[in-house]
Amino acid sequence: MSALLQQTPSWGTAIWFILAAVVLLAVLLGFVTYAIYFERKVIGWMQLRIGPNRVGPLGLLQTVADVAKLLLKEDIRPKDADKALFTLAPILAYAPAFAVLAVMPFTESIQFADLGIGLLYYIALSGITVLGVITAGWASNNKYSLIGGLRSAAQMISYEVPLVMSVVGIVLLTGSMNLREIVEAQRDVWNIVPQFIGFCVFIIAAQAELNRSPFDLPEAESELVGGYHVEYTGFRFAMFMLAEYVYMFGMGTLITILFLGGWLPIHPALGFIPGIVWFILKFSLYVFLQFWIRATMPRMRVDQLMSFAWKVLLPVALLNILLTAVVVSYQNGMF
Repeated sequence: MSALLQQTPSWGTAIWFILAAVVLLAVLLGFVTYAIYFERKVIGWMQLRIGPNRVGPLGLLQTVADVAKLLLKEDIRPKDADKALFTLAPILAYAPAFAVLAVMPFTESIQFADLGIGLLYYIALSGITVLGVITAGWASNNKYSLIGGLRSAAQMISYEVPLVMSVVGIVLLTGSMNLREIVEAQRDVWNIVPQFIGFCVFIIAAQAELNRSPFDLPEAESELVGGYHVEYTGFRFAMFMLAEYVYMFGMGTLITILFLGGWLPIHPALGFIPGIVWFILKFSLYVFLQFWIRATMPRMRVDQLMSFAWKVLLPVALLNILLTAVVVSYQNGMF
């Protein structure tokens, strides 16, 4: 697929990319629908409950029914809300979550765009979601929504700093921000081994970036009547929820590429297994970890959340950069 980028643009190429984008969107919608279902089932299993079991065989259509209910609900907008910004906010939250997947190499042949700065592209584009959160709080013309939006933005920006710094070690080791080259550099050993500190920082910061438990304050601010999207109903609220799960898809993909060797097998002897199978297995392990954390960990207070970002994760990320720089310098014979 990435080979198409080297060809002269044509109608055939454009149609191919449109079809591929439609297929990816269908995959994402299917993932979101059944990630919610399996999350309920896994949490139910861990907490000795049954989970969805009524709508459809084994409850498989429960999430489909929930999505249909959201899409068919009345679209209510506050009388004094900023109409344009109120409409734009869910789009700002969702569109970057889908766009970042353009540079993700799922296998050696499945990738939309092979950018030399693919990692930087992901980091830069994912930051736009913060604007959607702030815009939603502001446009609702609700003081509690505005406070919730600002607090959510503070959380996302604070944890984006250690998130970005945790991957600097990988860039130092591989000498590239190209995601394909980062995967190829892990043929001997996955980055989770030499960059275990960076991995721990990344996966914790990713939880906060995704607003997932135990950092799910943006959706659980009972003292702020529900956070930045309290005024949203129906399909607009569904877009915020969709953005969260699409970002979980994107973050799981990125962690698989950066730390778990992407499509590479766990041992060369197992190379006969298709790369996409390895990718899905590693990705599924991360998604299961997400469900596990939500089922077991209590929610943090907002002051604990902010202190942890600046007083713990940031210093640890800086230490990881320092240690990696020393090791790389030693390997290059600089001292």
